[in-house]
Amino acid sequence: MNTGKNLAFSVQKLCIPGDDNLQSMLVGTVMRKIKSRTWKKQRYFKLQEDCMTIWYKSKKAGNAHSTFSVSDVEAVREGHQSEVLLSIADEFPADRCFTLVFRGRRGNLDLVAESAEEARSWIQGMRKLIENLENMGEREKLDQWIGDWFKKADKNNDGRMNFKEVRDLLKMMNVDMNEHHAHRLFTMADKSQSGTLEDDEFVLFYKMLTQREDVLRVFQDYSSDGQKLSQTDLEDFLREEQLEGDDVQQHAKQLIERYEPSDTAKLLNAMTFDGFLMYLGSAEGSIFNPRRRGVFQDMSQPLCHYFISSSHNTYLMEDQLRGQSSMEGYIRALNRGCRCVEVDCWDGANGEPIVYHGHTFTSKILFKDVVNALGNYAFKVSEYPVILSIENHCSVEQQRVMARHLTHILGDKLLKSALGGKAPIRLPSPEDLKGKILLKAKKIGGLEETFNGMVEDSLTVEVSDEDDTKSKQRLSKELSDCVVYCKSVHFNSFKHSRIHSKFYEVFSFTEPKARKHLREADLTTNHINRVYPSGFRTDSSNFNPQEMWNVGCQIVALNFQTAGEGMDLNDGLFRQNGSCGYILKPDFMTQAEKKFDPEMAQQRDGYQPLVLTIQVISGQQLPKVNIKEGSIVDPLVRVEIHGVPMDQAKQETRYIDNNGFNPVWYDTLRFNIHTPELAMVRFVVEDYDKTSKNDFIGQYTLPFSCIQQGYRHIHLLSKDGTSIPPSSLFVHIRITELE
Repeated sequence: MNTGKNLAFSVQKLCIPGDDNLQSMLVGTVMRKIKSRTWKKQRYFKLQEDCMTIWYKSKKAGNAHSTFSVSDVEAVREGHQSEVLLSIADEFPADRCFTLVFRGRRGNLDLVAESAEEARSWIQGMRKLIENLENMGEREKLDQWIGDWFKKADKNNDGRMNFKEVRDLLKMMNVDMNEHHAHRLFTMADKSQSGTLEDDEFVLFYKMLTQREDVLRVFQDYSSDGQKLSQTDLEDFLREEQLEGDDVQQHAKQLIERYEPSDTAKLLNAMTFDGFLMYLGSAEGSIFNPRRRGVFQDMSQPLCHYFISSSHNTYLMEDQLRGQSSMEGYIRALNRGCRCVEVDCWDGANGEPIVYHGHTFTSKILFKDVVNALGNYAFKVSEYPVILSIENHCSVEQQRVMARHLTHILGDKLLKSALGGKAPIRLPSPEDLKGKILLKAKKIGGLEETFNGMVEDSLTVEVSDEDDTKSKQRLSKELSDCVVYCKSVHFNSFKHSRIHSKFYEVFSFTEPKARKHLREADLTTNHINRVYPSGFRTDSSNFNPQEMWNVGCQIVALNFQTAGEGMDLNDGLFRQNGSCGYILKPDFMTQAEKKFDPEMAQQRDGYQPLVLTIQVISGQQLPKVNIKEGSIVDPLVRVEIHGVPMDQAKQETRYIDNNGFNPVWYDTLRFNIHTPELAMVRFVVEDYDKTSKNDFIGQYTLPFSCIQQGYRHIHLLSKDGTSIPPSSLFVHIRITELE
């Protein structure tokens, strides 16, 4: 099918002529799809001509086939890197096996090729396609998106669209357009007067449909001649609207070079409307300040001075009663920048410890498989240390096996002794511990005894808060020796802690206990504290982590497998600083002599409240959420501030009737922010429903400190935090001091 020159050009960039791997994928391959040790079925897999879609069907079934888009695939894993492929490792060699990992919560696809060469072709070919997609410019991504819609709407596959097909397409795209207006645009775009749209005509129709009047207004405000922005015009815009002070001249030049599609305009050092739109839609034009994307914080302070991205029951993929336990939980959490994972260990058969949620029906996995996954994935996304939080229910014998697996599998990555070889007096920094895995577990004695050789062989110790089923437990010396800077201890009282606690001891609290205790006294400036969800959250729901960050708690463990507000805030906080999993706490939280009280934020030194003013201007191509045929969304935008109690606030725009395609609000929301250093801003788009709960459309969450002022796009994310291009909001932002 011919989708037109403009639509096809971005696709051809994906399919590189002469790439042998892609050529063999275009021909197609028979592979085994594996779901379990007993479910292995042959399927025929083939890359479609668009180089964007993988088509596959059963060798036996009639016409039934399935497809998925390359853009849905997050990564390709080689060899036996999933439970399913590990279970058949004795049957199929690693060089024929690979796993396609999908974005969001969709299950993996485990495949076995007929030969190592075919597996290699698919692994390298898929990686090439994913890389090409990631390197695509905004313009090409949009063309790609239009092309996808064109194919969906071109029901008879003739490469042209009549008016009925166009009208159906508009419904699919979330546009409820006056039929007369749609027909007028259709006729204007039908240059060949054939009664159908093809090739460039469809692109023209789409451009008329998506004319950005809101951006055109801004463009014309700054354009001296109404046609283009000269370099001086662009400098004025950057200075006055985007509030950029540093070398505006240089920046304007770079923006023209980077985003202006017209060579003629480039020669004139000018930017056309198209270029202006490209800039505003890019990462530089987004609400998130690019200077805060990389690691920009001081990473040489003690570990207790950082918030640490942390997961609870990391092995679970679903709820805590019947959910599946899986290594996949660890891989996904680590790939999201998580730096503290949890392992519940119990005695297993054949002397091998197992991991699962004790006394429930969740499935079980081998401890050694978890350690393998940790060894393979701990430092793929961040080089800063990973804390392995062990909930130990094992006998002394199986604890020895655990220690053996940790030592053999992790090797040098496992930190087994204090840095520098002498008794430390404070916690080391993330910088000091790069590439290291730290064990957080119970320990016989303390760090001091390790240095004077006083440790006994095995000892009965008090358990930590999490183990409310037993009161005492024997520890093996081998496992105890693997614990250095993170000794789990039972919390008695503040008085006891003030006198006796050591800097390397970690207290764990359930959320209700944390609410009660962490407000009472200061335990977070010199110690690491961990808070985890209440045991009553059997559905693996999350509490709001903000209240725990407000009191300085470092390890706020969330169920990464559960989407929603809690994980949005966690993703938002850790999106900055290179997504490395460590965020430096504000100064007022790291000084022991000054206790910060989130209830009395105005009493701290350096208190300067700010006003955040957000004009919500418009939305672009919001996804359709209601499955009902022909229904169109009625979108509204809610802005939430999460921070100290004084800052908690929500405001929303009006809802717009029947338009998810290009709704326009121009509604202004204002917030007073008393502790900007801790504030998070969450944008939520919902489909208004007067009779029932609004449906969720998309969200984006970021720290207040990472906001760029001026005219900005917010690129929306789905419920589980994956991007949903080209859905966005267009806003104007100002931050001023509160008078």
